[in-house]
Amino acid sequence: MAKQVTTAPLIIDARIRKADRLKPEESPGLAADTARFLVEADVSALIRGTQAMASRITYTADVPLNARGKPPKLAKQRVLLFARPVPGRPGMVQLTGLQSQMNWLPELDAQVRAITRDALAADAPPAITGVGNAFHVPGSLPGEGETQVFLQTASGAPVSLQILRRPGEATRWSVSLGDIVDESAGAPNSNTFLWYRLACGLPRSLPADSVESDDAQNAAKAREDYQFVLRSLGPCT
Repeated sequence: MAKQVTTAPLIIDARIRKADRLKPEESPGLAADTARFLVEADVSALIRGTQAMASRITYTADVPLNARGKPPKLAKQRVLLFARPVPGRPGMVQLTGLQSQMNWLPELDAQVRAITRDALAADAPPAITGVGNAFHVPGSLPGEGETQVFLQTASGAPVSLQILRRPGEATRWSVSLGDIVDESAGAPNSNTFLWYRLACGLPRSLPADSVESDDAQNAAKAREDYQFVLRSLGPCT
């Protein structure tokens, strides 16, 4: 969902007025078991966009057929659209992908609006482009230690991970946005924009040249702690 939000210049809450199925010769590149429609919809709200939006828009949408080979009934459906404007055609938009028309649901609307607010905020977490340095420092007690991982970002803004191990306690980790390490910040909640940046931006393993340690055991701990973060985040969905 966060990828849809970050790549769509327009996010529109609309209700379909009518949908006309296009003929095969009018639908080049149409995938099997799908139908292409020319859709006319009334705009209820513009969730994301910086330009004036017509109250009624048209666009084409490819929708899957059901088990009987029939398309769904689109008329009167309330939908969320992820789209881009068509130059010179203020009443027309282009969907950003095959899954860019979604049936409206209250929980989906709330999630989209929350992610949009986070993505457009002045302090929005930047896109992760790689891993800089990572190192593990053992503590004074057996099983105690801390790993820090400094991330590379598209904007150059500092982002780092801290993984703490204490004897008799569950391993915990946090993410800091900025130059000051904030271990109290904790891990991001699932399906937030910060979670998306990490779950979908972190490489699946620490690059060999990122681990700073002359001690093989400390280097192994750094890699182990990094994998702990990835498991905690879960897959990029």
